[in-house]
Amino acid sequence: MPQKTMLVSLMGFFIVGNLLTALAPTFARALTGRVFTSLTHGAFIGIGSILASELVAPNGRTSAIAFMFSGLTLANLIGTPAGTWLGQMVSWRATFLAITVIGVVAMLAVALLVPKGKRHQAPSLHHEFSAFIDVHVLLAMGITVLGPAAFFTAITYISPMMTELSGYTDHGVTGVLFLFGLGLFIGNLLGGKLADRALMPLLYVTLAGQALVLFAFFFVVESRVASALCVFLMAGFGFASVSPIQRLVMDKARAAGAPNLAASVNIGLFNLGNAIGAWLGGWVIAQGFGYAAPNWVGGILSTCALLLALASGWLTVAHLAKRKGGLAPSAG
Repeated sequence: MPQKTMLVSLMGFFIVGNLLTALAPTFARALTGRVFTSLTHGAFIGIGSILASELVAPNGRTSAIAFMFSGLTLANLIGTPAGTWLGQMVSWRATFLAITVIGVVAMLAVALLVPKGKRHQAPSLHHEFSAFIDVHVLLAMGITVLGPAAFFTAITYISPMMTELSGYTDHGVTGVLFLFGLGLFIGNLLGGKLADRALMPLLYVTLAGQALVLFAFFFVVESRVASALCVFLMAGFGFASVSPIQRLVMDKARAAGAPNLAASVNIGLFNLGNAIGAWLGGWVIAQGFGYAAPNWVGGILSTCALLLALASGWLTVAHLAKRKGGLAPSAG
């Protein structure tokens, strides 16, 4: 099935799922609608990132992926507060009805405005699954899990952290969350543009930066200004690595002959990292280490992601050197 057709179909499922939630007579039905909707997420982002990267020149692929991901950052910056406000002013059903309408608009926009991607010979399932035993792909996917895990270890518990330790009121936390959303938006766009120039160095910088910010956050959490700055920088460094990581997985999977399934699964791995990070953050708090503890746990996870990125870069250089040596003409 063509990529554009798949995107339109997935948006159709997204619309149906949200409509089921909005009209659900019971909590179980509403939950069913949410699960139905969630099944479209990984596939849509994965296929969309492949299509976006194919519509531009090779030196603009990460920027194209980042531009597509900017919808996620704008959803955090604008959509989430707007949905919360609508739910408080009208009802939670109104929020999901609004999302359904937005889904219809998005589906029509994809159908009418998104150009068709390149035609590819349909890869076999054997080739698609072969990517999951390729060490280069596995290293990249490991970064996918650990990078977001570091980020969500801290941000999941940002409200109690800000109110209990930094001295913010509940109303003040709203401003901190706005800074968080702004950091996501700026980091995403800058990360995409800079990664087109130097993908791996950008990943080294963003993962190292995220680790340093999280470690610093642990020590300065009682300062209102410093903690707010850490939230902004954490969001910036964290999301500056998202589109480069997706590009890295796509490149490694493409080299292994199987870009489609790996790109979609990788979005699921982002969500797995989110879940792992949130669980680890909650675990260290439950163990009595305090609300600031998720920050140092996140710093460790980000450091581990950096080590995987360094290993991936080293293997790539070694592989290229080996190929170059094998192609060199023999003496005599």
